[in-house]
This record gives sequence, C-alpha cells and structure tokens, in this order.
Amino acid sequence: MTVGFYSPLPPARSGVADYSAALLAELRRRGRVEANPRSCDLALYHLGNNRLHAEIYRRAIKHPGVVVLHDAVLHHFLLGQLAEGEYVSEFVYNYGEWNRGLARDLWRGRAASASDDRYFRYPMLKRAAGVARAIVVHNPAAARAVREHAPDATVREIPHLFAAPDLPSEAEALRYRDSLGLSGAFVFAVFGYLRESKRLFSVLAAFEALRREFPRAALLIAGEFVSSDLERAIAPLLAAPGIVRLPFLSERDFWLAARMTDACINLRYPSAGESSGIAVRLMGIGKPVLVTESEEYARLPADACLRIAPGAAECDALFEHMRLLAAMPAAAEAIGARAAAHIAAHHRLDTVGEQFWKVLVPSL
Repeated sequence: MTVGFYSPLPPARSGVADYSAALLAELRRRGRVEANPRSCDLALYHLGNNRLHAEIYRRAIKHPGVVVLHDAVLHHFLLGQLAEGEYVSEFVYNYGEWNRGLARDLWRGRAASASDDRYFRYPMLKRAAGVARAIVVHNPAAARAVREHAPDATVREIPHLFAAPDLPSEAEALRYRDSLGLSGAFVFAVFGYLRESKRLFSVLAAFEALRREFPRAALLIAGEFVSSDLERAIAPLLAAPGIVRLPFLSERDFWLAARMTDACINLRYPSAGESSGIAVRLMGIGKPVLVTESEEYARLPADACLRIAPGAAECDALFEHMRLLAAMPAAAEAIGARAAAHIAAHHRLDTVGEQFWKVLVPSL
C-alpha cells in the first residue's frame, strides 16, 4: 500500500515545504510513502494559503484523501486562483445565496485583503473539508473553522512538528552576532515572510520606546516582504538606530540568527488559523517567543510564552513585555527553558509522525 504525499518541498521557500520535508522522511520510516506520485492508495494533501498549493488543492477536490490544513483560511488563496464569477459562486457555495452581494463587495476590495479582517472571517473551507476523508489541523482555532464549514468532517488535531536541528555552536552564534554589530545587545527578532499580519508597525513603535530605556537593545528583522505596499511604507522606519535588516535566510543562517537571538516576536493578527513553524522552532531551542493572544496558541502553557492581546493596547503591551525581557535576561531564559520543555513533550518529530500514521492507516 502506498501513501501519496502531495506538498511543496524544498527548495521552495515555504514553511510548509520545510515542515513537509521533515514529515515525509519520518513517515517513510513507517511505510511506503511517495512524494507527489501520479497515483497512490491514499493521498495526504498539504493545503496552505499560497499559490504553490494550487494543483494540490484541485487534486484534493477531485481525488479525496487526508488533508493537512496548514492555514485554516483559504480565502486569500482562492482570491488568487479564481476569476470574479468563480469567486462569487464559491463564496455563495460556502455561505449562501444571501451573501452574494457581500461576495461582490469583497472581490472589489480584494486589494486590502491582507489587512481587512473580513477576509479572515470567511475561511471558505467547505469544498475541501466536505470531501476529505479526514482533516488534520494543528490547533483548536483551525479545528473549529473546519467544523463550522463541514460539521460531519473527521477532524484530528496534531501539534505542529519540531525537527530538532543541528544547531550552530555558541561560538559560531557569537561570531555571527558580532558580524551584525550586535555584540552585547539584547536582541529581539522577527523572522519569516513579512506581511501586514506580522504587526511590524506595532513592533517598531514598541522597539523605539524600548530604546529610550535600553539603548543597547536591538531588533533584527529577517525575511522577504510579501506586500510591496507594506515594504514601501515601512522602509523609512527600518533605518532607525538598533535595527538590523536581513533578507530571506538560508537554513544555516536562520539557525545562526535564531541561536544568537534573545527573544522572538511572532505576532499574527488577523490570523489565518495557522500554527507558526517559526514560533515552534524558536521555542524548541529555548527562546522566549511573544505571540498574539488567540485560540491558535491555546495549547501553549501560560508560562512558556508571552501573549500580546490584539487591539488598541497591542503596542503598549508589547513594549511592557519587551521591557521586562530586556531588564531581566534571567526571566527570558527561564521562559525559554519552559518553552523548550513543552515543545519536547508535545511536538517532537517522531511523536507527530506516529500520530499522523494513526490517521493514515485506518484510511487505507
């Protein structure tokens, strides 16, 4: 019996690709699993809010199998795949004829879809969830979204995996830190694709306030901008003192930067129901991570991360938490240690692989 594994894989610059490469290797330890075969006995489809998943999405509808839902909001993906008439029909299929006018409004306003929370309130999951033999999600928010669109769906929550890396040595990390001019600084870092939901304006405003009290604090922003409008708007702010800007990082450079980072800022609002691979990676190596308070992070212990409530007080709350970490490095290390213990207990690659195999075997 053969499991077909349908997903973007490296060298694609995608968190899903990195996740899938690790999971694929782990599942192959348990049985016959082929990447993107023409045919198979059971398909495992990885769906996300990225054009790399277009053919996988179409195949998952035509030849139902087990779906891994990396983003529980496929609205933006479908905006990029469908023409206006197709989009309106798909929206009506999900939410009823009485919402046809809303669908037209959303289509006309799609240029603002990255920051307008209306697009996140309508995940448009009904078609994929309705035919899947089972759906794997990573958090309670995604599970709820699936059940709202397909009440009869078989939903399994499996934690996002952590594949323990071959970390650079402390000496290498210190040399990397020195090369960036960050020797002696308390370094906060933002990693990954840079979009409106990463809350960069709040991050930069909080950091500016922090520098008035802690002149040696530093902020690393590493990754590619997804939105050219955001990139243009934020470019002048990135020239402020204490900010280091890096492009997309290779796997080796990512772990160098992660190792030398003191705390990671990983806000996401509005959220697409995703579990952050970056948050899991940084927590897994013992770094404190500041996350948006949301259902997506409900499984994380309160003492293993720092939660920032979205809304009007977001920037103030972020500043207070950053000030706490910068003033009390020992507290930051303690939070990181609890984070690493939680990830080791619940997100280990072999544990996650075993949970996946238990979903797949009954479906064969």
